[in-house]
Amino acid sequence: MKPTFSPRRIVVTGVTSGLGGALARGFARAGHTVSGCGRTAAAIAECARELPAPHAFAVVDLNETEATARWAEQVLDLGVPDLLINNAAVIHRPARLWEITEPEFRQVIETNILAVHRVCRVFVPAMIAAARGVIVNVSSGWGRAVDREVSAYCTSKWAIEGLSKALAAELPSTMAAVPWSPGVIDTPMLRRVWGAEAGSFPDPATWAARAVPALLALGPKDSGRSLGFS
Repeated sequence: MKPTFSPRRIVVTGVTSGLGGALARGFARAGHTVSGCGRTAAAIAECARELPAPHAFAVVDLNETEATARWAEQVLDLGVPDLLINNAAVIHRPARLWEITEPEFRQVIETNILAVHRVCRVFVPAMIAAARGVIVNVSSGWGRAVDREVSAYCTSKWAIEGLSKALAAELPSTMAAVPWSPGVIDTPMLRRVWGAEAGSFPDPATWAARAVPALLALGPKDSGRSLGFS
């Protein structure tokens, strides 16, 4: 007898390009309901055209606390997420630590760390009240190792590893928080650092075919573990 399919409510930040867009489309194709956000209005409109209701997409700047809270309230009105994926991130131009300007460094920290905290603050209490759900904070190979000319990005992703493990220790045993590394994918972000060399790696859609089932398989047994693809 086949197991009964149970569609899930999934929230993905940063759906306007790269991994977030591929994940939103992959989860929707698999029969799950996706709520997503991004900063680019045209790209969000395209997501909404391609993935109409019950999916929901909104223009949100996660660096704005009140805007993030309003968006979360709208999403929670639809139901508590089973899977929350903090994917939105930025990277700086390749440069040595002392060459990175303070505004550049601050932008990386704001988006890659503080925005994750903002999103968790508004979604996690509802998930705890429901006593279920998995929070996936997208990390990186550069959150577990380092490289030259990406110091601010490395700093942010090492922080995501620690944040996720600390959150895991605070959640009930029915939930999970996981720092998850997606591996190396040909995205606009990677091309900013590696240029054309990024083209030798899988594109986001190809990657998502593998990532979607892996993310859906995460559960309480995985909480606090550094997981993902190498």
